[in-house]
Amino acid sequence: MDEYGEDNMDCKTESKNDCAFMIDHDYHIHTMLSTCSSDPEQTPVNILQYAKKYGLKEVCLTDHLWDDAVPGASAWYRPQNIPHVMESLPLPQDGEVKMYFGCETDMDRSFTLGLAEENFELFDFIIVPTTHLHMRGFTITEEEWESIDKRRELVINRCYHLLEQKYPFHKMGLAHFTCPLSAGHGDNQWENHIKLFEGIPDSVYTDIFKKAAKVGIGIELNAPITKYNEQELDIILRPYLIAKECGCKFYLGSDGHTAARLENACEKFETWVKLLDLRESDRFRIPERKAVV
Repeated sequence: MDEYGEDNMDCKTESKNDCAFMIDHDYHIHTMLSTCSSDPEQTPVNILQYAKKYGLKEVCLTDHLWDDAVPGASAWYRPQNIPHVMESLPLPQDGEVKMYFGCETDMDRSFTLGLAEENFELFDFIIVPTTHLHMRGFTITEEEWESIDKRRELVINRCYHLLEQKYPFHKMGLAHFTCPLSAGHGDNQWENHIKLFEGIPDSVYTDIFKKAAKVGIGIELNAPITKYNEQELDIILRPYLIAKECGCKFYLGSDGHTAARLENACEKFETWVKLLDLRESDRFRIPERKAVV
């Protein structure tokens, strides 16, 4: 199948794992239940229609979540608890598209994860960003806020802390590793996030992604990939190319918060696959559903 789910002729002469990476899924989508969405059109039913329109076979809802069982939620996160995100259930059923129920949770400035381990079983897929450093005082301290060097160190340390836990990584994803929000807000956000990732040595990337491959967490391909110039693109692609060398598995995520944002998602997915020269053997898959649906 090709990037829109049609027959892929290459697969007729190659083994399945040697086929080009199939653009047949989107594992990072927000509904209107995420406070940063609030788009009334962003419903599970409409997301299902998005999947069918573009030939996707699997999609996952990943609304923002902070579990009531974990103390310390920010004012923004507090209303986005488990009962809130479960308002999407039951998921619409369709013979063409498999819908998964997931969530996107954060680590606070003390590296505490916003989902209690006893509640992991409620979700098919759990994505965790290590680069949500725009939440001043919550995911990043005042001391770290103004310094690119401290932000860089924080991104690295958050990765290490996450990967050292005893989580069910087979059903988890490392969300938007090179997200511009790593540089916070402001006029210099774009330039600063490039500086942040440019300053991470290959040896550190290699160590992080060897650990990621070992535990089996998926690596999300989700960034404004078409907006980078040639020099910036080299910097942003470097960690993903190293992750591939280390044996990591990848999945596609639009991070769609609105219906409009989903319209060009597959074009970006195609760009990612071509730039990284991905094959089906590089694919991360959400395991068979065992959660509430």
